[in-house]
Formats: sequence, C-alpha cells, structure tokens
Amino acid sequence: MNTRTLQQIIPSIATSDGGGVKLRRSIGQTQTIRVDPFLMLDEFSSTDADDYIAGFPDHPHRGFETLTYMLDGHMLHQDHLGNQGDLKSGGAQWMTAGRGIIHSEMPQQESGRMRGFQLWVNLPAKEKMKPASYQDVQPDEIPLINLPDGGQVKIIAGIATIDSQTIAGPIQGISTGVLFLDVRLPVRSHFDLPVNPEHNAFVYPYEGQVVIGPVTNRRNLAPQNAGVLSSGDHIEIQAGDQAAAFLLLTGRPLREPIVQYGPFVMNTREEVEQAMADYRNGQLISR
Repeated sequence: MNTRTLQQIIPSIATSDGGGVKLRRSIGQTQTIRVDPFLMLDEFSSTDADDYIAGFPDHPHRGFETLTYMLDGHMLHQDHLGNQGDLKSGGAQWMTAGRGIIHSEMPQQESGRMRGFQLWVNLPAKEKMKPASYQDVQPDEIPLINLPDGGQVKIIAGIATIDSQTIAGPIQGISTGVLFLDVRLPVRSHFDLPVNPEHNAFVYPYEGQVVIGPVTNRRNLAPQNAGVLSSGDHIEIQAGDQAAAFLLLTGRPLREPIVQYGPFVMNTREEVEQAMADYRNGQLISR
C-alpha cells in the first residue's frame, strides 16, 4: 500500500462570477493552477442574498463538463436544449458542454443560505465537440454511507470502495473517470480510501481542518484550501480537534494541451478562436 501525501496547498481566493455572485476559487484561479483533468473549483456560501441573487444568467460553454453540488439553497438550471433542473439542498447536476451549450443557473430564493460548489472537468480532445447533455440528480439519488466511527460519505460521481463495500454514485460514464465524494468526520476520526494509482487527486475541506497522509508524513490542511495529493493507491484523512467536512476528488489526467478563454476550453488557440466566432455568429450550439 502506497499512501498519498499532501503535496501542494492552493489557498482559495475571493472573487465573483456570473451576474456578480461572490465565491471562493481555489483550482483555476489562474490558468496555471489546475489539477489535470480538473480545471476549476468554486465554492459559494452566503446568507446575504446580495451575494448571490444575480445568479448566472445565460452564458455559453464549449469543450468541458461541469458538476454543481448544492449543500443549501435552490437554483434553477435552464439550457438551450430545453433541459430544466431544480438544484436543491443535497442535489447535484452534471452538464457536458461538448460542442456548445448556452445555459443559466438562477437562484429561486430571495433570502436564506446559498451554499455549494461548481467543478469544471476537462474533456479529451476527441470528445470536445460531442453533443451537449445534462443530468439532474436529486438528493435521494445520492448514496449515503455511514462510517463505523460516526462519519458519513456521499458518493456523487464515480465508484468508491468503502469498508469493503463498492458503491456507485448516480453520475457515471465520465470520460476522465471522476470520483466525487462529500465526507463528514467527527473529531479525530479517520477516513481511508483505496484509489486508482493512475488518477490525480485533491481534497477540499469546507468545514474544519483535516490531517492528510500516513503517520510518518502527515500535514494539516485548513478549510477553503485545495490540497493536491501525491501519487499512490490509498488516501488517509483524519479530522482535527473539530469535526470536518471535505470534498475528495480523483480523476484520470488527460496530459493534453489546454487553451482557455473564459467559458471555452480547447486544445489550440485556433479552436478557441473558432468557438468565439461560432458564438458571435450564433453557431456555437448548431448541430
């Protein structure tokens, strides 16, 4: 067994996106801070409606996929394909932009807490121009595993082996084999997970501090920081003096060139320029 260690810490930074939604961005805050195949991770969390009420009006994407996971609140997804999804507390949505999609994500509340995450995942070059698609995931579709020490794990995407049980999340068939877990641990409790040694991995605590790695090489990771892990076939994480909650993500690296301009993520500058031209000419979403 080769246990992964904490290799790099990426502090999140305050920023805004869409119509002015305030959020924290770790991975993807610059185009050099990525964890292949993951392009970006945003956390949004506020009880002040002014921080989120403007939402994310109609905007385009091409060349990648998004996973949105809601902890608290209610957002409505609508796109040019006619898809409409209510994203409520505990739910998720998976969207493949592929060749092109135009969609909006708008708050369906005027007060209360809005809290969740959006992850951008790259597509292989051969799939960047495939048809767009959308999957809505309701909270009761997400498996919840109770750990022996009182912790809990939600499996949102991929397949995980936890305490000798192999459980599949509702989102499957992702080209990069993404595993997306939401883990909650009581004080000083442990979480161990076998993982694909060929996949990259990172951890994002959103409540409490965690300790990552084997006994001989442990490092602390504070909340609102992305922790990039070394290679290995096993992950060990422990909560600190407070209960902790964190996202754990793994995925197959593509090792392909990336050229990004805002919502367009392609492999060459020419492809990005074509995406921009297609959007201007109303051809981004043509089949």
